[in-house]
Amino acid sequence: MSAVLPASEPELQSLLSELESIVGAEAVLTDRAELRAYDCDAYTVEKATPTVIVLPETTEQVAAVVRLCCRRGVPFVPRGAGTGLSGGTTAVRGGVIISTVRMKQILHVDLANRRLTAQAGCVNLHLTKAVAAKGYHYAPDPSSQGACTVGGNVAENSGGPHTLKYGVTTNHITGLRMVLPDGEIVGLGGEAEDPPGYDLVGLVVGSEGTFGIVTEVTVRLTPLPDAYRTLLAIFETVDDSTRTVSDIIAAGILPAALEMIDQLILQAIEDAFHLGFPKDAGAVLLIELDGFEAGLDEEAARVREICRQNRAREVRMAASSEDRARLWMARKKGIGAAGRLAPSIVTQDGVIPRSKLPEVLREIGDIAARYGIRICNIFHAGDGNLHPCVLFDERDPDEVRRVVRAGEEILHLCVRVGGSITGEHGIGIEKIDAMPLLFTPADLALMERIRRVFNQGDLCNPGKLFPSAKSCVEVKWRPRAAHV
Repeated sequence: MSAVLPASEPELQSLLSELESIVGAEAVLTDRAELRAYDCDAYTVEKATPTVIVLPETTEQVAAVVRLCCRRGVPFVPRGAGTGLSGGTTAVRGGVIISTVRMKQILHVDLANRRLTAQAGCVNLHLTKAVAAKGYHYAPDPSSQGACTVGGNVAENSGGPHTLKYGVTTNHITGLRMVLPDGEIVGLGGEAEDPPGYDLVGLVVGSEGTFGIVTEVTVRLTPLPDAYRTLLAIFETVDDSTRTVSDIIAAGILPAALEMIDQLILQAIEDAFHLGFPKDAGAVLLIELDGFEAGLDEEAARVREICRQNRAREVRMAASSEDRARLWMARKKGIGAAGRLAPSIVTQDGVIPRSKLPEVLREIGDIAARYGIRICNIFHAGDGNLHPCVLFDERDPDEVRRVVRAGEEILHLCVRVGGSITGEHGIGIEKIDAMPLLFTPADLALMERIRRVFNQGDLCNPGKLFPSAKSCVEVKWRPRAAHV
C-alpha cells in the first residue's frame, strides 16, 4: 500500500482554494477546534485529526471533490453523523473528510410503489416522519435513529431493535446513487423489487464507505402495523431472562423486537428518566409484538406465560401509545444514559446463537472481572446481537489497554460459540485484527480484490476493514506547518 507524503503548506493552501471553489468557503472547515470534532466517531479509543472537512450539498459537488483528491493523491473519508461505533469514519491517513450532513433532502416519495428516495445525509427517523401520516415507515431503526444518517446506515448495514422481524438495512434498500473513488457518478439498482444482473446494491451496503461515497438512497417503505403489544418482563437474574428469549422463539412466536437490559445500565436509565424501572432487577426484557389487532392479545398472553415459566417476577404491558414511547425512549437512549456510569464507553457488537446467551453473558462477566473493568449489557437479544458496553476512562492509558484486550476476548468468545464479530457496527479500525478469526487468508485476499475493483488507488476511506490496511496509518497526509 503506497504511502502518501506529508503536504507542504503551499500544497495545502492550493488544495483549500480548489475545495472552496467547489463548495464555497463556508463549507470548508480547517479550524483546529472544528477538526477535533471529527477526529473519531463514537469509537473514541483511536483518534486521528483530518486535514480539512468539506460539507457538500449535491452529488455533483461530492464528485468534484473526489476528482480533486484523486488528482492530488489525497485520501478522503466519507462521513455522516459520526454515530458509528467502530472507527469507520476516522481519517487514519489524514486528508479530507467529506461530510454528507448537509445533503438532507427527501427527494421523492412514491407511496403507490412503496418507495422513498433521499439524500444520504437525511436522518434515519426523518424518513419515517415523512410518510407516517400515510401509514408507512422505514423499518430499520438503529438506536441512534434520531441522529444517524441513512448513508451511514448503508455503509455499516445497520440494524436496530426491530431487526428480528424486519431485517437490516440491506433488506430495505433498492437503489443507490454514489460517487466512485475516481469521481464517476453511478446509479445502482432503482425502484424495482428485484432488478436483473449482479446485486451491486447488496455489495455496496455494508462495504463501510470503501467502495465510494453514497449520495442518494432509494428505500422500501413498509406499512405501519395495525396494533402493538409492548411488554416489560422483569427478572431476578440474567440467566432467567436470556432463557426466556430462546423459549419465546422456540414457541413459534416472532416478536417485532426482543431486547435485554441488565441491572447496571437499568439503574442508569432509571436515574436518568425516572420511568419506574426496578433498580434491583437482574435484567429486564422489552418485548414488542405487532401486526393485526386480531390475535395479538392471545400472543401476548403466551409470551407472559413463557416469562412466568422462567421465573419472571412481573410482566408489565404498555397501556397506551405514550407508555410504549417511554419504554422505547429508555431502550434507545440507554447507552447515552450509561454516560452516568463512566466518562467513556466502548460498545461491542458480537453476534452469537441466541441459545448461547446465558453462557456467553456469564463469560463476559468473567472477562470484566479479569481485566478489572465494568461491563453493562443492553442489546438485541432476539437475534443474538450483543452490545456489551465497556465502561472506562480514556484518559487512563492502562485502563484503555485493558478495555481493548477485554474487547478482543469478547470477540474471540463470540466466534468460539459459533457467532460473528459484528452484527451492525462494522469492522472499521476496531476489529481489523479479528477478521482472521472468521476468514481464511484466501477469503480476505478475495475481498480485497473486490474492493480494488472499486477503489484501486486506496484513497477512499483507507486503513479500514482488512488486516493489510493497517499499514495505512504509518504515514498521514498532513501539512508540515502547524496549520492543524
